[in-house]
This record gives sequence, C-alpha cells and structure tokens, in this order.
Amino acid sequence: MTRRAARTASAGALTRLLFACVLAAAAAPMPASADTVRDNEWALAALQVPQAWATTRGEGVTVGVLDSGVDGGHPDLSGQVTTGPDLVGGDARPGDPYWGQHGTAMASTIAGHGHGPTSGAGVIGVAPSARLLSVRVTWDNNDPIRSMPPSARAAAGAKAGNPVADGIRYAVDHGAQVINMSFGEAVTTATRVPETDAAVEYAVAHGVVLVASTGNGAQTTNAAELPAAIPGVIAVAATDRSGRRATFSTHLWMTSVAAPGVEVIEAQAGGGYLVGDGTSPAAALVSGVVALIRSKFPKLTPAQVRDVLQRTASHPAGGYSEDVGWGVVQAAGALRMAATLTPDAALPLAVPGRSRLLGGGAGGGAPKVGLRALDVRALALPLVLLPASSVLLMGAVLLVAVRPRRRSAGFDTMDR
Repeated sequence: MTRRAARTASAGALTRLLFACVLAAAAAPMPASADTVRDNEWALAALQVPQAWATTRGEGVTVGVLDSGVDGGHPDLSGQVTTGPDLVGGDARPGDPYWGQHGTAMASTIAGHGHGPTSGAGVIGVAPSARLLSVRVTWDNNDPIRSMPPSARAAAGAKAGNPVADGIRYAVDHGAQVINMSFGEAVTTATRVPETDAAVEYAVAHGVVLVASTGNGAQTTNAAELPAAIPGVIAVAATDRSGRRATFSTHLWMTSVAAPGVEVIEAQAGGGYLVGDGTSPAAALVSGVVALIRSKFPKLTPAQVRDVLQRTASHPAGGYSEDVGWGVVQAAGALRMAATLTPDAALPLAVPGRSRLLGGGAGGGAPKVGLRALDVRALALPLVLLPASSVLLMGAVLLVAVRPRRRSAGFDTMDR
C-alpha cells in the first residue's frame, strides 16, 4: 500500500471511528476511559511524550502562543490561558467563527489538559501543566479581512505596525519562556525584516526559545518563510505516521527538526475538536517539548535547547536532511541529554545563519496561519456530550487546509 493510500485508509478509519462512537454514545453510556479523542492522539507516542511525563509535565513554564487568539473557555484549556493584547486588529471578536480557531488548536496541542474525572477525556497536550499566554498577531484564514485590499483594512479595524515583532517582545516581557509561531509569510522582500530580526534577538538574549513552522508550500513554491527562516528560530517540518516528511511540508535549508503534522487532533474554538494537518501542529508539538525541557532545566540557553532537540531527534535515514532536519523530536531522550548539560554562562545573541535569507515578508498584513483543518463550513460531525457517568466530550471534526495542495478520500481538505 502506498503512503498516500495508507493515509487515506487511516483518515477514513478515524472518521468512521469517531462517527461510530457518536452513534454509540446516543444509544448507551461509554466508559470515560474510552475517549476517542485521547485514544487517537498518536503524535504523543511518536514524540516519546508519555515517557517524558515521568520527569515533568511542564510545571512552571509559560508558553507564548502568537496566533489568531485562544479560546480559554474550552474545557481542555480552562484556567490555563492568559489573554494578552490583540496586535493585528480587525472586527472579529471571540465567539465569531473566524476568531481564535487556529490559535485554540495550537494552544491545545501545546498544553491542553483534558477534562472530566482525572482529566481523562479530550485533548491533552505535550506539556499539560504549562501556562499559556495568548497574543493575537494574525487573522484566521477564513477572516473576511484577508480578502480586503490593504487600503480597506484600516476601516475594518486592522492595526498598523509589525504584530509579530511586537508580539515577540510582549511575550518575552510578560514571562514567556517559549514562544510558538505556527504561521509564516514567504520571503520575498526586505520589508520589516530588521524589526522582526531584532525582536528574535531580544527574545534569545532573554533566554526565550522561539519555535516556528516551516510552511505548507512543498507542492507549490516551496519557498522559505518567516519567521522560521530567521536565525535563532527553531524551524519545524511536518511528518506523517511513518516519520517521513509530509507531502505538503516545505523542505529547505532552514529546517531544524520535525514532528507529526498529519491527523493531529486538536481543540476547536467554541467547543469540540478538529483533525488537522500541517506544519502548524508540528511546531506546536515541538513547543510543548521545549516547555518540558524548560520546566526541568530552566537555565539552559536557547542554543542548548536547540542542540538537545537536534542531537536526540530520530531521523529515518540518519544524519540531516532538508526534509525533516535532524529528525523527529524525542521528548524523553531530550530530557535525558539535557540532564547531562551545564548551562552556558552567557546567553548568546542569535548568530547569523546561512546567507540565503535575503529578505523578509511582504508586510502590510498578517502572516498566514498554517493549519489544514479550520474551515467551519466543513463540519463533519455534531458536538455530542455523553451522559455524566462517562463525562466524554466528543467534538465536531473539522477538516482543515491552508492552501490548495491536496485532496484525499479520507479527509475533504479544502485549502484556501
């Protein structure tokens, strides 16, 4: 069976399984341990997360989620989210179908804590004891403001400035030890690069680890994207269940490490769940692993954390490749290696990387978020609440995409 056929079969099986559980829930109670969402979080095992939890679950760490907003009222995120400023503006508000969809998904992947008795139901993230700081720096892909000409966006409430650079600085100044950036703009011009570069250096100088997605452009331009291509940022590619590069994942010199980016189950803003593909969830998963390292070894520098991730990663062919960098991150192995290190005496500034980074994003707007399952029109299943005896929250499964790259029988992935 080809990898594409295997993915289609697997995706179809997961959808059928979720649908079957919804039907079963309507007919009879199910035990809380039979949580379909939790049972299908395959990415955690691929990253050695359960083994890492014997050491830490992210206690004492704050992860800055620079994204489209986070729904802190979702049961899997309740009591965990601090909401920072909205730096991008627009007329979307919490509760709208185009506010916080992507950001909520990323937040749950990083640090969702589940819900119900013993928190045994719903999404559990890589670092479920970590705190989250939400800073809104981009619009969801289905936000109508994206289709407006730049000249009309100000009238719709869009804010001027560099939301990414400002967001990085805000997160650093408000206690974030890790910053996740699951978005990107193609490297095409020199617009605003100095501001964002300076913000990255500011974060690194303050001991903050920055993580970003490489992008979902492999089947189109395969272009380098910011902020992943900025020196000092850990650029994360996406892999499939075999540990090899997902077909959509941008593969270039900037790739540092990789993580699962196919069929990742995440929380949906407003309640419920979605199944997402993309380098966005891959970056979020790595940010969760960084939070685990930061929790246990807070004095390691960003450079040391990157080195630990790269040296303990699992590469399908060994060594380095632009497809998956040094390989799929391994949380337990990273923690073991981190325990052998002595923190560097000084925090070095970001060192210039390879010279192919010649420019920045196009500017004038918000970067595109890179998740493949956030179209609210693609609702596949209703939100179902099981009886109190099982306390199982089954959500809507949304089928996501960012740009036109692929369609498969298992998921109707409509890219925008």
